[in-house]
Amino acid sequence: MLYLILKSIISGVLIALASTLAKRYPGFGALIASLPLVSVLGMIWLWSEKPDAETMADHAGATFWFVIPSLPMFLLIPVLLRNGVGFWPSLAAGCALTVVLYGLTTWIGPKFGLPL
Repeated sequence: MLYLILKSIISGVLIALASTLAKRYPGFGALIASLPLVSVLGMIWLWSEKPDAETMADHAGATFWFVIPSLPMFLLIPVLLRNGVGFWPSLAAGCALTVVLYGLTTWIGPKFGLPL
């Protein structure tokens, strides 16, 4: 249980750091947020719990393929915001788009041999 609490604290601190920096320096906050911190932390936690190279390779490979359908969200949200759509509807639309694209990825990916 202590390990879970430690993981949660470290992960939360990194997210708080990115959002706090973004208030004053939007570009720098975006840089921190764009770093694959969640993926790296996830790999560290996974490795510490199950140090298996094949599992890690599968996880890292699948992560790559799931990053791609998440990227359009970061184009849709600013377009909507700049065209007068509120933050929450823009965020919801971006998340909905990502969910749809994740669904397509999990449906189409295996047909092309992608290990998801």
